[in-house]
Amino acid sequence: MITLADILDILKKDQNFREIITDGTYHYNWSKQKTFHKLSYDSRDVDSETLFFIKGAQFKPEFLEKAVADGLCYYISEKDYQMGIPAILVNDVRQAMSLIAKSFYDNPQEELTILAFTGTKGKTTAAYFAYHILSESHKPALISTMNTTIDGKTFFKSQLTTPESLDLFRLMAQARDHGRTHLVMEVSSQAYLMKRVYGLTFDVGIFLNISPDHIGPIEHPSFEDYFYHKRLLMDNSKSVVVNSDMNHFAIIAGQVATKVHDFFGSKSDNRITNSKAFSFSLTGKCAGDYSIQLIGHFNQENATAAALACYRLGVNLSDIQAGIARTSVPGRMEVLTQKNGAKVFIDYAHNGDSLEKLLSVVEPHQTGTITLIIGATGNKGESRRKDFGRVISQHHRIKVILTADDPNFENPEAICSEIASYINRPVQIIVDRELAIKTALTTTKTSDDAVIIAGKGADAFQLINGKRTVYKGDRTIASQYL
Repeated sequence: MITLADILDILKKDQNFREIITDGTYHYNWSKQKTFHKLSYDSRDVDSETLFFIKGAQFKPEFLEKAVADGLCYYISEKDYQMGIPAILVNDVRQAMSLIAKSFYDNPQEELTILAFTGTKGKTTAAYFAYHILSESHKPALISTMNTTIDGKTFFKSQLTTPESLDLFRLMAQARDHGRTHLVMEVSSQAYLMKRVYGLTFDVGIFLNISPDHIGPIEHPSFEDYFYHKRLLMDNSKSVVVNSDMNHFAIIAGQVATKVHDFFGSKSDNRITNSKAFSFSLTGKCAGDYSIQLIGHFNQENATAAALACYRLGVNLSDIQAGIARTSVPGRMEVLTQKNGAKVFIDYAHNGDSLEKLLSVVEPHQTGTITLIIGATGNKGESRRKDFGRVISQHHRIKVILTADDPNFENPEAICSEIASYINRPVQIIVDRELAIKTALTTTKTSDDAVIIAGKGADAFQLINGKRTVYKGDRTIASQYL
């Protein structure tokens, strides 16, 4: 629970309090003992003891009307909606929500050691490596794009890469109450843009890489803005781990020069050597030989980042080696084999850079015919369509089937046609994703051939017209037609 007096104290310290007002009437003698037993930003989930936060461009006054009818007595907002109940007015409701949630759940971050990964790609894989490393001798919780677990036993699909602050601190409190000692999580650029981690300090922040992505009307207006919000993790971490081979590394190196840090990659002492499909060696702090299930140099980089982050927290090398060896990630470089020996690769690659790395890993292994199945999301990440076309055009022997991938409010066939317009050769368009997969699997003949299913990874839904609709999942469908 939290009192109104506590809330106002939090807001004033953050210089975020304006006034308490009801239909234009200012409150001077408000009840300091007013207590809230629940926080919510969902107008369908309120009662008389709820403090309700009004946020988001999609909010409509009728949502608040219904909440008041259901007993709501107070709300926090950036404006007075004049609904006959007190409004606690602030300059930034998202900042307020994060700090109030942190206090409401009794500061769970203080009882967890928190590792946070950011980067354009690889966050989920690196987080899984760290989770499995820590699981050797500790009790970690995990919040990731793929799965979340707050007890180490049950896993559930996340709605957002980084949850809204109310949900994040609630999950952290549950992890604490389940006896978890560590939390491994992904922090997206949107998490900072939308103040989901406002006021939160991480024990180790890891920056994997950066390339243009999430740039569009409802995301970041420019690469500069995207990169800036990514870099905020470095400012809000006690120590950091950074890939020295990432684009614009000099900017990050300057930013963290006075902070406790480790670099990895070719411009550092922590380098990958003797790299093979399922093994690699490291020099530097985590020197040794490692087995790995996930093929590709970029996955070895993700493992290295996780290793250094955990080593920074005192984890021994034997735990690091064991954790990396047993890590697999649903929908990340999963490999199936058809009866004719052809390979089927299922990977979450959902932007130009990750697609380039995926194709570059598969091509040397599969010398026969390779068919790529890919689509692009609707209403976000629109620059990916041109990026896909550019990458595919550079890989001349790849056959392409364009298909649906979370089209949302856009026409999936139009999205496919746009991607096709950037490709320098004919491609096939099969909007039905299951039919596209089935069709591709019928084209293989020998063990040298391959099908690559990119984009959705382990997602068991399609986002259509703003709603998640049931989808069997790429692996399940591919398994049916092996």
